[in-house]
Amino acid sequence: MENQTALLSASTLVKAPIEKIWDYWTGPEHIMQWNNPSTEWKTTSVENDVRSGGKFSFVMETANGSGFTFAGTYDEVILHEKLSYVLSDGRRTIDLFSITPEGVSITELFDPEKGTPETEQQAFCAGVLEHFRRYAENH
Repeated sequence: MENQTALLSASTLVKAPIEKIWDYWTGPEHIMQWNNPSTEWKTTSVENDVRSGGKFSFVMETANGSGFTFAGTYDEVILHEKLSYVLSDGRRTIDLFSITPEGVSITELFDPEKGTPETEQQAFCAGVLEHFRRYAENH
């Protein structure tokens, strides 16, 4: 993680088994369904090779066609516990999965993107996590 800036984070608690959560978090067919911060966004393409050294690419678009590609390389994968990756722009992200009595806690820690307000970045990430929670609990 970059040392110059504090990490941003967002978390959610999902009431589902860790095996299901991991499958939904990493499976391209599932990512297409939940990977958006709001109904204005959609994920139109997913490639996801979940292993150390594996690459991923998620194309995200709005209804008007604007969007971006969220892409990078996994550098650490611990089944049902942790995904660590470096994005194509060099920023780092860690996704942590922790079993609790109430469900599975998912926390995403990430280097902020320069030029975008941190509150906007946290809200975007929190929105994606909320959509994941609803998808995992209802499917």
